[in-house]
Amino acid sequence: MALSGPIVLTDNRYGKSENRIVRFHKENARHEIRDVNVSTTLRGDFAAAYTDGDQRQVLPTDSQKNAAFVFAKKPGLDTIEDYALALGRHFVETVGPVTSARIDVDSFGWQRVSVDGTEHDHTWVRRGPEVRTAAVTVSGEGAWVLGGVRDLVLLKSTGSEFADFLEDEYTTLAPTRDRVLATSLTVWWRFAESGGVDWDQTYDGIRATLLELFATTYSKAVQQTLYAMGHAVLERFPVLAEIRLSAPNNHHFGYDLARFGILNADEVFWAADRPYGSIHATLARADAPDAGIAWQP
Repeated sequence: MALSGPIVLTDNRYGKSENRIVRFHKENARHEIRDVNVSTTLRGDFAAAYTDGDQRQVLPTDSQKNAAFVFAKKPGLDTIEDYALALGRHFVETVGPVTSARIDVDSFGWQRVSVDGTEHDHTWVRRGPEVRTAAVTVSGEGAWVLGGVRDLVLLKSTGSEFADFLEDEYTTLAPTRDRVLATSLTVWWRFAESGGVDWDQTYDGIRATLLELFATTYSKAVQQTLYAMGHAVLERFPVLAEIRLSAPNNHHFGYDLARFGILNADEVFWAADRPYGSIHATLARADAPDAGIAWQP
């Protein structure tokens, strides 16, 4: 079928991606570090820039970059959520054409180096690979805050199975009642409110809950484990409205040592990096208002 309707610009946004900002607090001899990657995305009355090349409504992305660095100093980077809220409100409240701003922040963890059992005042070693994340959207109607973590690498050597699954003519996978369960979690959670939250304490508690449930849930499938983790987080943290979890199933296959005359009693595995299962789950409170804008890039 040939279409003949007019062509229209249905969506547009622009910003400055991956501003790498390192902020030190040097108010006393014991320094603190905040190491972040900040991306800004603006929506608003920018159609003419696309259709006619008219830049009069366009705040340069370089200006967005400068604001991201300025706000790392004042009001500061005590928590990434408060930082993102302040930066997003700046764009919406001071730049006329902007109707909404999304600020994405990755926070990289550093641990103090210890010398002779004492933490050093100004030397760190990078923690990883996990990264704390936040995404804040500010518009004239309000603000929405997402918190999260990515690359949270977890593994358990037993306490997992996969059996009694649907089979078709192409199924070759053998069921197992004991397997390695390994993944690299990406988790996002949506806060019901954009203020009055202890962001750091909540993050630490959610992370601890995810680890606890991964360890203690006897897993009949990755799907079941994700549900248990998400359910526990929402139960324990009433400040949350929704949680989204994504987990690759990083397969570990027992290596055939019998051909060398060696018994492998589920001790030596080949860790395959691909292909892998890709499992996703979203849990939300039934009475939580929809906030699609919060997830909008």
